[in-house]
Amino acid sequence: MPQLLPDAGPRRVIAASNFVYTVGSGLFLTAGVLYFTQAVHLPAAQVGLGLGIAGFVSLAVGIGVGHLADRRGARGVYATTLVVQALATAAFVLVDAFWPFVLAVCTATGAKAAGLAARSPLIRHHGGDRPQEFRAYLRAVTNVGISLGALLAGWTVQVGTVTAYRLLVLGNAVAFAASAAILLFLPPFAPPPAVRGPRWIALRDRPYLLLTVLDGIMAVQFKVLTVAIPLWLVADTAAPHWMVSGTMLANTVLVVVLQVRASRSVDSPEAGGRAYRRAGAAFLVSCSLVSLSAGAPVPAAVALLLTAVAVHTVGELWHSAGGFEVSFALAPQHATGQYLGVFGLGAGLAEALGPGLLVALCITWGRPGWYVVGALFVLAGLAAPPAVRWARREQRASDARAPRPESARAV
Repeated sequence: MPQLLPDAGPRRVIAASNFVYTVGSGLFLTAGVLYFTQAVHLPAAQVGLGLGIAGFVSLAVGIGVGHLADRRGARGVYATTLVVQALATAAFVLVDAFWPFVLAVCTATGAKAAGLAARSPLIRHHGGDRPQEFRAYLRAVTNVGISLGALLAGWTVQVGTVTAYRLLVLGNAVAFAASAAILLFLPPFAPPPAVRGPRWIALRDRPYLLLTVLDGIMAVQFKVLTVAIPLWLVADTAAPHWMVSGTMLANTVLVVVLQVRASRSVDSPEAGGRAYRRAGAAFLVSCSLVSLSAGAPVPAAVALLLTAVAVHTVGELWHSAGGFEVSFALAPQHATGQYLGVFGLGAGLAEALGPGLLVALCITWGRPGWYVVGALFVLAGLAAPPAVRWARREQRASDARAPRPESARAV
């Protein structure tokens, strides 16, 4: 299927590295928590607490490492984050108590957040005229890789022995190390010249920070599929439990097939703002359909849930496309890593706070909570276009001031 691969060269190297990395991620996403509870025998409450601590610790890491990638070269910094993640993941096999677990998982999660920021200058430099579209392609690759990793993890869960779980962890670490090794085939490039002015300019960019917050609210939608819908399906509907896997499979296939196509029409920050608005409306419709599945007969519940997932996935495609566009287009060339590190704070907060919020509203409160969550998405979507207009005004004013470049080694 040559048409599904980037042209030979840097983009193919980045895609290959990303694919190997996400196969490893799929292994751990599927069975990582089970490893710590079943093989290490940590209480589930301690595992949840440790993962929450790691999520908050990782929030600020991406900004600093992204700035380092801007100034010292993205390839080496990104490869280093992958090596650190590989070593921290391998250390999971040595964990035998809560605090060693916290140390290892904080290191691994921090390296993951740092890697996402450090990779951004690579995507921008090698992504051609439309790095946002290349980023969308990588997201499709990510879904394929995670799906394959999840299938491999199913063997571990089925066997259920300590040895099987340790092999899973080591396989995850090997995938991260292999991903770093593949980057050696990527030609290095000089970082763009620094610009006079404050070092942490992303933290002073108020419209960009507002868009980060709005994207963080929208990013809670990822947890709707992985947390809220599975819990709701099992506890509140008559749908068969295998539908949990069915909904995830449907979402994955649609993202793999449609993400690049959805991103092609989002070709400006203004189009990105409108994509956010459409996404919010789609999420409201999806949440409403999920709420109606409670108490419905089995065929109706299945139909409502599948339709809800399809509509939700359309919103997810628009949300992702809008995020790719505004995060890159509104970031200065010389500070891509720093800006994308800041933009990742929104998704990081959604990762840390989203599950608890959705459980409280959608599962504990029940049907009204789904409408509240949908309304939250709509409000975030409606706020995006004016936030983009504000950011564009600030961007034009900054371009008009045009500070002169310094040495590429300036920090």
